Amino acid sequence: MNDASRPRERSALTGFAVNKLDRREDLRNNPDAVNALRHRSDTRIAVVAGETPILKKLDGEALSIWFTHGETQSLGDGLEEAFLGLAPDGAPRFGRLLDRSQAEVLRARPELVVSDLRSVALKRLVPEDEVGPLGQAKALLDWHARHRCCAQCGGPTQLGASGWKRECSACGAQHFPRTDPVVIMLVTRGETCLLARQARFAPGMYSCIAGFVEPGETFEDAVRRESWEEAGLRVGTVRYIASQPWPFPSSLMIGCIAEALNDEIVLDMTELEAGRWFTRDEALAMLEGTHPEGFTSPQHLAIANTLLRAWAVEGETA
Repeated sequence: MNDASRPRERSALTGFAVNKLDRREDLRNNPDAVNALRHRSDTRIAVVAGETPILKKLDGEALSIWFTHGETQSLGDGLEEAFLGLAPDGAPRFGRLLDRSQAEVLRARPELVVSDLRSVALKRLVPEDEVGPLGQAKALLDWHARHRCCAQCGGPTQLGASGWKRECSACGAQHFPRTDPVVIMLVTRGETCLLARQARFAPGMYSCIAGFVEPGETFEDAVRRESWEEAGLRVGTVRYIASQPWPFPSSLMIGCIAEALNDEIVLDMTELEAGRWFTRDEALAMLEGTHPEGFTSPQHLAIANTLLRAWAVEGETA
């Protein structure tokens, strides 16, 4: 089955998940080959200043994450650069890290748009096929910015493998980019689902509960543990639904629907400020923005929206 005829996975409906770059792992340890790609006329570079993407204005109101060689040179000195892969047409793609202070400097340039990564995806500021590579670049470059010292001996580290590892110049230890697994679950009980909110959420917004997978734990058991810790609910069946790369700073959200075995909710008020059972009709109204009490669900960017839609609209169960 080719890409055109393959049904679209639920994961591909989430923000940052569509990434058509061929990552070409086989080239990363061939510096001559990557350097040749770096200097091709069709090479394009995504630029991040600290954690902030820099976007380029095209004709009209269109924006893009991709800059040419000359354009990137005018943005400021790069701290790190990584090979992201090849576009479907074979054109090389790289990511470049600038000092975070450059974000404010570049904000004054009329040909640029400086915006946080979440807003870029949520407001659809760039084409869909650019959001995934931008998330990839941001997560990878942010890892480099945070790992300039060796975790083993404290010595300075240097970029290697075309941006896909760091090497300690003191003890020789090699460090590789990390992705932290996070479970996010829609806990259901018959025709109701648990939704909760944190104080930082927009007013009236409720979402799924979530938490990091701990060492030595399956994601199913992480769902059961987090459901008990955050909501006092014992969970039986856990069913995987979809995943989402989440570059804040670098996580993989593992989305599940889980079946609760009891009704009484006991919220962990250090994590949450409110939570309750919502009926299927309420969930549908939240997705449509018509809930009579003004409650809303996360927007299209978040996998929580995908999970809620899978249960409320498509009838998926644990």
